[in-house]
Amino acid sequence: MFNLVVDNLDETLQQVKEGGAEVVGNIQEEEYGRFGWFVDPDGNKVELWEPPSS
Repeated sequence: MFNLVVDNLDETLQQVKEGGAEVVGNIQEEEYGRFGWFVDPDGNKVELWEPPSS
């Protein structure tokens, strides 16, 4: 699994879902940001990280 930094987690998860990826799990909110995951069409799990607003 690898991690990508995104500006807007909700928007990015919607885009990957529309592109054919499977969103997995629930969004996790921590003091150091928000996390979401998806599995791409090749079966690779990807973590998305939205850092907290500064």
